[in-house]
Amino acid sequence: MRRKLFLRIVNALENHSVFFQHRDDVIRRKGLSPLQKCTATIRQLAYRVPADHLDKYLRMDESTAIRCLFKFCEYVVKIFGDRYLIMSNADDVQRLLQMNDERHDLPGMLGNLDCMHMKWKNYPVA
Repeated sequence: MRRKLFLRIVNALENHSVFFQHRDDVIRRKGLSPLQKCTATIRQLAYRVPADHLDKYLRMDESTAIRCLFKFCEYVVKIFGDRYLIMSNADDVQRLLQMNDERHDLPGMLGNLDCMHMKWKNYPVA
């Protein structure tokens, strides 16, 4: 993700919600920054990093990382949903299928093909 886009999302979340603002915790220590919370969420979404693996890298416990993930998703839909999360119509689907047929060797395929869950040793190599 480009830095400019990431910072735009961070700033939008920070302006939308107190949860994503930098504030003191219960014992008046500086809490987690909006950058830390958004970085944790992006790492979970993009790289499938488990929430309990963020404690050393971002100094964030598992429950906070999970809360960040849920709040991030909720607020991104609220903030950007009207503009970027629109339903496809039949013309959009046809256009996407045509573009896909021109670029790839999987006709009629929308979305991604993720076979990482398969046990490759059970399949013969051609």
